[in-house]
Amino acid sequence: MAGGEGEGTSLEFTPTWVVAGVCTVIVGISLLVERVLHYSGKKLKKAGQKPLYEALQKIKEELMLLGFISLLLTVFQSSIVKICVKEGLTEHLLPCSLSDKKEASKPKAEGTSHLRHLLAEEASAVGYCALKNKVPLLSLEALHHLHIFIFVLAVVHVTFSVLTVVFGGAKIRQWKHWEDTITKDNFDASQVLKPKVTHVKDHDFIRNRFVGIGKRSAIVGWLHSFFKQFYGSVTKSDYVALRLGFITTHCKGNPKFNFHKYMIRALEDDFRKVVGISWYLWLFVVLFLLLNINGWHTYFWIAFIPFFLLLAVGAKLEHIIIQLAHEVAEKHIAIEGDLVVQPSDDHFWFHRPRIVLFFIHFILFQNAFEIAFFFWIWVQYGFDSCIMGQVRYIIPRLIIGVFIQVLCSYSTLPLYALVTQMGTYFKKSIFDEHIQAKVVGWALHAKQKMANNGGPSHRDGSGHDGSAAAAPSAAGSAFKGIQLAKLNQQS
Repeated sequence: MAGGEGEGTSLEFTPTWVVAGVCTVIVGISLLVERVLHYSGKKLKKAGQKPLYEALQKIKEELMLLGFISLLLTVFQSSIVKICVKEGLTEHLLPCSLSDKKEASKPKAEGTSHLRHLLAEEASAVGYCALKNKVPLLSLEALHHLHIFIFVLAVVHVTFSVLTVVFGGAKIRQWKHWEDTITKDNFDASQVLKPKVTHVKDHDFIRNRFVGIGKRSAIVGWLHSFFKQFYGSVTKSDYVALRLGFITTHCKGNPKFNFHKYMIRALEDDFRKVVGISWYLWLFVVLFLLLNINGWHTYFWIAFIPFFLLLAVGAKLEHIIIQLAHEVAEKHIAIEGDLVVQPSDDHFWFHRPRIVLFFIHFILFQNAFEIAFFFWIWVQYGFDSCIMGQVRYIIPRLIIGVFIQVLCSYSTLPLYALVTQMGTYFKKSIFDEHIQAKVVGWALHAKQKMANNGGPSHRDGSGHDGSAAAAPSAAGSAFKGIQLAKLNQQS
């Protein structure tokens, strides 16, 4: 053996048939997975399963990222394990106590110590640091376990996000019969020509959502919103009122607008962002790993963050519906025709409906992180491991994870899909994809044309090019023109 007994045989003295055989297996498995993902994507795209197709694309991105992480760990592992520090520095901020470390090292020395001798780099790193009376900063085994955890986290997050949108989308699709019923009823000639004058509080939407005016009623309204998310979060009267408010505000020229289809497209677009792992979510992972200290039970307390945040988001979305009902009830005693609410960004946190999507993204990731961390420890170290913690902390954590997944799928996500349409502006998903492409092309062409016609001579008093101000206006006109053309085509 070259290099000593503990280091094993190097590639120089390994039979070629062994090297070729191992490479064949690894490459074969990789190509098989790549082909499965490719044909699955083609099949989903052909079947019109856009959310699942987008999730598959995100899985490919995560696998590429994990492959790069694996490459970095492989290239730099020899350097990392040879970073030496004083032994005292490694005895602080431990997930397990030092007594647990001593007990855990005994079975390793008896049963699995021979595996370490197969890792030449780690063995040399220990000897290298021992000569300096120090210890390695991070062992090769710890690097390997960390890599597995990152992989498990990415897969669990993508899987949970897919399940949430699939189940939530299934519930939203149940509202399609409401859309069909509304479309059929609203175009009865007798109803259109002879609108009735009705008392506002006679409408189901107001009767179910209006709780009076005043501080006491505001508290009751929030309590009603909080509990409403657990049962019948969206009723037909809610759907009818919010749908009509959206169409009256944004699609007044097309009362036949298919609001349900638009809502599904908007949810599919948002799903692209939710299923990914953004940089700030990776920062959260690092922060959690830092705070996972013995005796703190961080893994338990941190489970309540997505739990309370999900309850707050659900209550807020329900309360927005109450606010819309209040606005109508306070302005009118009786109305002629249908009850119309007024969409506005003012009802949302910081006047930004997109913040709700950010919170849902964080909730899904944090919940997936909790579940992935649990299963990773269970498989890697065992249920009785010191890092797993006590049973009285584990069971509530798992119950909270399941509760979050169910509530987010069947209540919060459908609420989000409907209520976030009550913002001041509609989303680009109001158009089909080919119409969106025409809008963008038309707007860019108009902007370029205005810039060419304006030239440097058309400047305002502030020294800015006047065409720059005119270009957005032209782009907006183009956008509105496409919108009207699309709406007239639908009608």
